[in-house]
Amino acid sequence: MRCPRCGELLDTLVDTGKAHIRWGGLHGRGVWRYRDLLPGLNHVVTMGEGSTPLIRLREYPNAYVKFEGANPTGSFKDRGMTVGASLAVSLGVRGVVVASTGNTAASAAAYSARAGLECVVVLPKGNVARGKLAQSVLHGARIVEVPGTFDNALEYVLDTVLSDGAVNDINYYPLNSINPWRLEGQKTIAFEIIEEIGVPDFVFVPVGNGGNIYAIWKGFRELLELGVIDRVPRMIGVQAEGAAPMVRYWRGLGEARIDNPRTVASAIRIGKPVNWFRAYRAVKYSNGLFLEVSDEEIIRAQGMLGREGVGVEPASAASLAGYLRALKEGIVDVNDRVVLIATGHALKDPDILVRDNVQSITISSLEELRRLLKT
Repeated sequence: MRCPRCGELLDTLVDTGKAHIRWGGLHGRGVWRYRDLLPGLNHVVTMGEGSTPLIRLREYPNAYVKFEGANPTGSFKDRGMTVGASLAVSLGVRGVVVASTGNTAASAAAYSARAGLECVVVLPKGNVARGKLAQSVLHGARIVEVPGTFDNALEYVLDTVLSDGAVNDINYYPLNSINPWRLEGQKTIAFEIIEEIGVPDFVFVPVGNGGNIYAIWKGFRELLELGVIDRVPRMIGVQAEGAAPMVRYWRGLGEARIDNPRTVASAIRIGKPVNWFRAYRAVKYSNGLFLEVSDEEIIRAQGMLGREGVGVEPASAASLAGYLRALKEGIVDVNDRVVLIATGHALKDPDILVRDNVQSITISSLEELRRLLKT
């Protein structure tokens, strides 16, 4: 999965000659609607992922939220996991293994269960939202907890599964975003955006491990090569202030890594993004940028989306928080067409929503309810 010369992660290439003929004759829905731009597989493990809503905001009518919380397990990870689980079946492995902050674990557990494969999820102890942990348990995954952060969990997985001879000895297929085939499913976000509104001016993406912003950019780039579109949108990577290694690197302040990342947005609480160079390329080659937002801005943006009827977890709200910051700094104009990637559902991480006292009124009679409604 890494280049033997430079050590960076390998990319996948698509035979655009075949896909060019088929793009105009697409049929079906979801991720596998674009099967000519995906790995050719005889057996597909799917639960109807993809075809998620693109919701126009009332307050900012040129901004659209791509609500990935509508996927089967409530996050964008399902797009990649349908491809990854399908490949695992075709390889004949015993099971799959992932490190996770929660969403990858939930998705891997569900899709491996669907495929009839075993699943092991390695989690940072005490640093996974309960909603995501519950999903992994529900779908029968074996839970392994390690001390530290997601970065430590990923080191455990990669050092074990990718060491010399481990694949044959262990027979578990790794499905973190170091796996380029998983990212092939996630690039279909770009395809759906193009089919619905054409090419936006900007796409804002919350960045943790860095795979998703790369995958979405790769999807746009492939459509450019096919002649379907004539330009690629500017990719804006958004990180939380306490977990912003890509912002640090982008500003020339050192390596794309920090120790002990901290943020309420657990899904992007990652200090050593394994896809850092992929993410960097996506932003650089699209003339985009990385920016950081505070936890307060994230929570405020989550509330704004909630009042629009869109329920997202804190990490997802980082895209709107980034958009608001970019508007304030003059990076984006209100007339620009913008897509905000909302990566996961609000119920994934409900603790933040109810950490303060919930304001409520207790009544004991119908008359009290009538008086309340009148006032």
